[in-house]
Amino acid sequence: MAHIDRLTVYPVKALDGHDVEQSTVLPGGTFAHDREFAMYDADGDVVNGKRTARVHDVTTTYDPETRTLDASVPGVGAEQFDLATESGRARAAEWLGDVFGVDLTIARDTERGHVDRREMGPSVVSTATLETVAGWFDDVTVDGMRRRLRANVEVGGVPAFWEDRFVGADAPAFEAGGVRIEGVTPCGRCVVPERDPNTGEQTPDFRERFLERRRETFPEWADRDAFDHFYTLMLIGRVPEADRGETVAVNDDVTIVT
Repeated sequence: MAHIDRLTVYPVKALDGHDVEQSTVLPGGTFAHDREFAMYDADGDVVNGKRTARVHDVTTTYDPETRTLDASVPGVGAEQFDLATESGRARAAEWLGDVFGVDLTIARDTERGHVDRREMGPSVVSTATLETVAGWFDDVTVDGMRRRLRANVEVGGVPAFWEDRFVGADAPAFEAGGVRIEGVTPCGRCVVPERDPNTGEQTPDFRERFLERRRETFPEWADRDAFDHFYTLMLIGRVPEADRGETVAVNDDVTIVT
């Protein structure tokens, strides 16, 4: 049966994810703690994996109860930061700024998070999609593909590319734990999925191989007109205002609705 297999939030945009058993939908339509913090340079531009592969050298864990971030970088060391306070964020910004070679500030948004698509909500992929796409490449594991794509919601008990059905003309939505998630757009991918999440090294011919196999395996239930190109994977969804404040949990049944 279709169900929520995994929920992941990314407390600091561009850094490691944090798996949770449940998450509440914020007033802005995103999950609690997802991209709650983000790093910005002196010009106000976000510092993320699109900008620098150096993010792959930073390993982090996060405690959502205390807003404590533990961070380590090979050859640099390890530190702990209290992101709930301005002073803690300033310390983290200084330390991470030295790692990235950029003058940083760390901003906080508890209403929506620092998501790229401000009017949208959680991202969705199926476990079968991760397994299938990982199999297109040598030495790419399912967990490695999971870390490359960085989805919030992983749905088990469904076929590969299940999430493609929720965009386009007359597309349905789905519910999990009574929370409705509507498809908004397929996720066009950037350079980040092309890199090994552990080393930051480019996977040879990743984009070319991905495009070839995505074209070959594009599902018959998907609306091709809703996809601008084949370098897409994952659904960007939207939670209606009526369901914001509700909670989605691992093992919730997933049901397709109109």
